[in-house]
Amino acid sequence: MSAAAVAVWLGSVVSILSRSHADRNVYPSAGVLFVHVLEREYFKGEFPPYPKAGDANSDPITFNTNLKGYPDRPGWLRYIQRTQHSDGVLYGSPTAENAGRPSVIEITAYNRRTFETARHNLVINIMGTEEFPLPYQAEFYIKNMNVEEMLASEVLGDFLGAVKNIWQPDRLNAINITSALDRGGRVPLPINNLKEGVYVMVGADVAFSSCLREVESPHNQQRCSQEMEPSISCDKKFRAQFDIDWCKISLVDINRVFPVYITRPEPGNGILPEFGLYDPPSETLMSRNYFSDFLITLAVPSAVAVVLLFILGYTMCCRREGLEKRNMQTPDIQLVHHNSIQKSSKELRSMSKNREISWPLSTLPVFNPVSGEVVPPLHPDNYETTSMPLMQTQTNLQNQITIPQQRPSGKWYS
Repeated sequence: MSAAAVAVWLGSVVSILSRSHADRNVYPSAGVLFVHVLEREYFKGEFPPYPKAGDANSDPITFNTNLKGYPDRPGWLRYIQRTQHSDGVLYGSPTAENAGRPSVIEITAYNRRTFETARHNLVINIMGTEEFPLPYQAEFYIKNMNVEEMLASEVLGDFLGAVKNIWQPDRLNAINITSALDRGGRVPLPINNLKEGVYVMVGADVAFSSCLREVESPHNQQRCSQEMEPSISCDKKFRAQFDIDWCKISLVDINRVFPVYITRPEPGNGILPEFGLYDPPSETLMSRNYFSDFLITLAVPSAVAVVLLFILGYTMCCRREGLEKRNMQTPDIQLVHHNSIQKSSKELRSMSKNREISWPLSTLPVFNPVSGEVVPPLHPDNYETTSMPLMQTQTNLQNQITIPQQRPSGKWYS
């Protein structure tokens, strides 16, 4: 490999490796909102210029933030970056438990076009003071703001100025800002420039003003329960820029909030108590015989099935009466009826197959009601039926057979 190629290769390796710089120290106070903006313009100088002129300003840059030595940030610190072409923001409210311990936040900037990285360290030194937290805290829900818009210094300053006008405290500070999505809110539809909403908590050193207390009136509470907008006299102080949902305002006086201590059992030494001598099972265990289980599982149901099958076969095959016995027990007149019905059914089936057949026997008397004898058909098989009318009268029935009638014997009858 030539020297020039080695130099180009080394240059590409060096450009891809991330760069570390001097640490930046910040000193937030416990109980006060902390905001740190990760400016894209500041990190652009860390990357070499792109060959095409005018393209360096549009580099997509994203940030990754984590506590040094850990994969994520501290619990009180949050990060948001809406798009790859917008600045990132670290924000949160440090607590007094974190005071006195510096937290090193590693900030890694990724250039999504050149795949280069740059790394900075942000050292957060939390200062604990006796002035914070302020005793009176009010949380507002602003419907027409996103969290990154509210974190801007000028917007947050305008909101604190409006709150100070209606509260008139000596000290007023923003304590925390939380997106409505972190409170279980739904992502708004991308129409009409809808916002996700943001919760802003502020603290003051004086009691709540009468304007803020109007939310607790029974009339406004009833309107809120009916999902109606309450009537607040100081709402016009915010309406020009901030759309506040007064039904979701929260007023807390921490002087009246008593801490709840949960009694927990003291941890033990990790040694189990004595339960006597341990007697493990013998290593020479006999194998279990499963033949009896096999008999109970298969043989017994099979035997019951055979018995039931034998009973069913005997009932179906050996207990049948048969046709002869049935005919002997049936009256002759009923058999004649049954025979005539069978003949009529056969005749109808044959007629359905061949339309040009002799006169149907089903239209004639089928038996003599007195003697029980079957009456012969009115027409012979070779009788011409093409010229026969559909409906015949007694004059047309030349071959009609007169059925003899039984007369009582006596001298008046001959």
